[in-house]
Amino acid sequence: MATVKLLEYEDAAPAAQAVFDEIKQARNVDDVNNFWKALANHPDSLRRTWDNLRAIMQPGALDPLTKEMLYIAISIANNCDYCIHSHTASAKAKGMTEAQYAELLAVVGMAHQTNAQATALKVPVDDQFWIE
Repeated sequence: MATVKLLEYEDAAPAAQAVFDEIKQARNVDDVNNFWKALANHPDSLRRTWDNLRAIMQPGALDPLTKEMLYIAISIANNCDYCIHSHTASAKAKGMTEAQYAELLAVVGMAHQTNAQATALKVPVDDQFWIE
């Protein structure tokens, strides 16, 4: 259950409606996701988040599918159910195969395990791994 009201277009402030319009146009959808409806309670946060997300997730040195897969991994690490599901759907829409998804989950699981082990053991970083 959301901790804030999910604002529909007609209930949102004009500044939030403007962002909703941009999202709908950019994604070619009739309505925005619940995440955006929640953020619409604070139009400045909605605007900032949309602008930053759009800039970061556009094609660059990393292709959009790779970025979505990274987003899934971080969302798993942060235990964000909403982001896990929304970015998995987005990655599948961008062409992620079931084999890629399974391998991604295997890597995430292994990273969680070895991160926990290294943290618990307080293993010092080897000199050759320090980036200067």
